[in-house]
Amino acid sequence: METTNFDDIRPYTDAELPAAMQRIASHRFFPILAYYVYPGTNIDDVRQKLLSFKTIRDFQLEVMRRVNEQVIQRSISHFTCNGLDRLKATASYLYVSNHRDIMLDASLLEYALFLHGFDTTEITFGANLMQGELVTDIGKCNKMFRVERPGGNWRDFYHASVHLSRYIHYTITEKHQSVWIAQRNGRTKNGMDATDQGIIKMFGMARTDDKVGVLSALHIVPVSVSYEWEPCDILKTLELYASQSGRYTKKPGEDLNSILTGVMQPKGDVHFEVCAPITDAELKALDPLTSNEYHKAVAHLLDTRIVSAYHLFPNNYIAYDLRYGCNKYQQMYTTEQREAFVNHMKELDRYDTCNMEQLYDLFLSIYANPIVNKRKMNE
Repeated sequence: METTNFDDIRPYTDAELPAAMQRIASHRFFPILAYYVYPGTNIDDVRQKLLSFKTIRDFQLEVMRRVNEQVIQRSISHFTCNGLDRLKATASYLYVSNHRDIMLDASLLEYALFLHGFDTTEITFGANLMQGELVTDIGKCNKMFRVERPGGNWRDFYHASVHLSRYIHYTITEKHQSVWIAQRNGRTKNGMDATDQGIIKMFGMARTDDKVGVLSALHIVPVSVSYEWEPCDILKTLELYASQSGRYTKKPGEDLNSILTGVMQPKGDVHFEVCAPITDAELKALDPLTSNEYHKAVAHLLDTRIVSAYHLFPNNYIAYDLRYGCNKYQQMYTTEQREAFVNHMKELDRYDTCNMEQLYDLFLSIYANPIVNKRKMNE
């Protein structure tokens, strides 16, 4: 594949890290970040630690490892990851994950990879999130690369998509680094995980002469992440409500608020299932299809694995029974668990200017829809 200059989207190199550490350490928000990552440690000592880093790996193994440990300690009851034994620690993969939290879906997978002796991946970083020097520096020091979101000039977006596709292929096949990407643009708000076939199309833009070979070279690995308590469930409910009412407009700082809420909100048990990779044989079986049908079929391959591997919690069964007015899954939860779920849902009561019946239904759908999705997939 033709080598392209990727300086406009790539992460920082080791040579660029010291200057970034200087900027982060001198930023006005540094004391707040240092307090979260290194509670009880003198700020100047944390600053000197950052300034001592020489490589991206130093930053990830010291700072990002501790970030994930703090998230798990403060907001997760049990963190588990299964399926990495299906992969080789020395190989490079394209991890395609369902998307429930802006930061944690990728960050916690990176931590699981670290615990199991794998190298961390490069991570897609939406251009809408890459706002401000501090966020950009932290992201690019964490092997994150810029991804343009749809909107505006479609010709420009097409060229950006080809550029992104070439970068992903370059990273996996030439740099021999794995990559993480979400299965769709934006988080799943309604609990129905589904791969955007446009993402599959983008993967193939790097080379259009061999639609099977171009995807096979990426070694695609579906990943299914499940949260007992959905990150930002109240915020997602309000966004769904505003969208249905035709009044939703993203506000300045909304993404940052979602990131902080997702990090701080109690999440209960969190499970990652690293599914079996998409095989060359599976892709070859789809070769006779037209391009559009091929992309749709590959997306369905991912969905089958991700939805099947999604881990259902008592909250999912409680929400289903409440939403559909039945006791179909009452054996899957206790009275105490049901009461805790209802009490949490009642946090919506403070938004009494809304249609509460509709608001409750949207909240319940977030938790009930994974059951509906599994049933549809099985059918």
